[in-house]
Amino acid sequence: MLRVLVLASALSLAVAGPLAAQTGGHHDHPSPAASSGSPSTEEFQKADMEMMQNMKVPYTGNPDVDFRTHMIPHHEGAVAMAKVALRHAKDESTRQMAQKIIDDQEREIGEMRAWLKANGH
Repeated sequence: MLRVLVLASALSLAVAGPLAAQTGGHHDHPSPAASSGSPSTEEFQKADMEMMQNMKVPYTGNPDVDFRTHMIPHHEGAVAMAKVALRHAKDESTRQMAQKIIDDQEREIGEMRAWLKANGH
């Protein structure tokens, strides 16, 4: 039985690896032609593209600084996407999650900026 599980796991990894390489990660961006044309999709795509552009921050070699300088635009992107959800989502649990993301991420952005300032960055 163990041999079957090991072989099944190996097979799934052998298939999943090339498939993942073909489909890309969660930060792949659809072409404008892939847009559904809905206002929410267009706003999500705009927020996502702005986040990816804003994350192009030079690395300093200091992991404490680099973590924060790269996470700030990532969090800002999450806030922007959550605001799109608040404008368009109908499901109350989606709206609640979006508001929680805004509250949490904005607090964390403030904490990271305060740390950077306190540490001369």
